Amino acid sequence: MLFHRQIRGDGDRVRLSLNAGEQLLLRDLLDQLEPLLADPDDPALRRLFPPAYSDDESDEQYRSLVRDQLVTGRAKALATMRATLGSDTLDLEQADAWLRALNDLRLVLGTRLEVSEEVDYEDLDVEEPRGRDLAVYGYLAWLQEQLVDALQPASGR
Repeated sequence: MLFHRQIRGDGDRVRLSLNAGEQLLLRDLLDQLEPLLADPDDPALRRLFPPAYSDDESDEQYRSLVRDQLVTGRAKALATMRATLGSDTLDLEQADAWLRALNDLRLVLGTRLEVSEEVDYEDLDVEEPRGRDLAVYGYLAWLQEQLVDALQPASGR
């Protein structure tokens, strides 16, 4: 297990155990996502910024009001993840940022790959054209699940 909740007198922490390869992969994914946030029209971002209203005029007004705030929050979560990639522990605020960053990475990659529920990760062939990227997508989902489990209160386990 990569994440393990530590309950200490100075506050809860999440123990983190990523090897150098995992850190490199996550850093590379962060490098790919961070510049995309500056381009609101990139189709890979449609799941990060879905329409809030069905009519274009209301949705455009909404976007003009909240887009910068949403981008800033996402960029901050990515920066926190990058800054703590080599850490042994995360505080709960950092762990929350990791959850948000992992979700954003997974959503963008899933959008690019047009991931559906039919993907069978047990039979995944990394030699197929999308195989490696689907394996990375599965890894991100697993990593996110591990962190969610680690953040569950002890009584909820």
